[in-house]
Amino acid sequence: MYWRSFLTATAIARAVDAAATLRFSCSQLVVDRLDPLVNPGALPSPHLHQVVGGNAFNASMDPAVHDLPSTATCTSCTPVEDLSNYWTATLFFRARNGTFHRVNTFGNELGFTQAAGGQTVYYLSQGQVTAFKPGFRMTVGDPSFRTAAELQAKYKFMDFTCLQTSMTRGGQTLNFPTTPCPAGIMVSIRFPTCWDSKNTDSPDHQSHVAYPNGFSCPASHPVTIPQVFYETYWDTRPFNNPADWPTDGSQPFVWSFGDETGYGIHGDYIFGWKGDALQRAMNQNCNSDLFANQINCPTLQSQSLADANKCTIGRKVNDNLDGWLTELPGGMPIS
Repeated sequence: MYWRSFLTATAIARAVDAAATLRFSCSQLVVDRLDPLVNPGALPSPHLHQVVGGNAFNASMDPAVHDLPSTATCTSCTPVEDLSNYWTATLFFRARNGTFHRVNTFGNELGFTQAAGGQTVYYLSQGQVTAFKPGFRMTVGDPSFRTAAELQAKYKFMDFTCLQTSMTRGGQTLNFPTTPCPAGIMVSIRFPTCWDSKNTDSPDHQSHVAYPNGFSCPASHPVTIPQVFYETYWDTRPFNNPADWPTDGSQPFVWSFGDETGYGIHGDYIFGWKGDALQRAMNQNCNSDLFANQINCPTLQSQSLADANKCTIGRKVNDNLDGWLTELPGGMPIS
């Protein structure tokens, strides 16, 4: 399945009169053991994350005192008005001898080859949507899940694609691929699209949003918001030698929080667009070229991938993240 059938295949946006398909690259901002949503102020947080977006990202991001659009001075995303932060857990390869090696991200080869890792971000709509309010944040997924039944019962559209080529689409699984993937592993994370209209956060960072019932939002969450959607390309190609894989036929990858199944897949989001930029883009049904680094949206300002690559921050936690490690950062156990 190829990009030309992307919208039909994912059932995220259909042939409607008003639909935005805003797709862009966000290069790697930092890889660090911080999580200002789940573990605010903790230095370090329990497990490692890969982070993209504005350079105001830090251990504590209280919206009352930490306004992203006015604090950040650059973004690793190509829309310069997007100073949001997007992050996921980090992937590791576990060798036969029990040591671990961090897996790098790489630029989406459909238009973003020159990106310095990171991920592809989408904002999708079907009809009129309301952009997020200042201070909005949310998570999706549960790092404690270890079965398909748990994942399917609560979340939708979170999966893995074993890339045979850069054009591979289809064949998604809820768990880590069980055979070597010639072109890497693509991880897709999609957030809910209904909001309770009142809260920019909730104690679990999820209850203020919900999935629609069919094409309509439930009465408890009546406001339709854009669908935030991440695609992260993990460069598993250096680890494709079957001789390095477990002798029992199992797969060798593990999330940085110790999950060797993949079912604990999760993502975090803090909204940080300047002013009404995102609402303007949604109102104008902006879209992006699905094969090139081109946002078709006159109302937004964009920067080159080279400029986006320049926006980075230093690590706050002094973990050894390079080479072969005897344990996951933070000593996270395999579970």
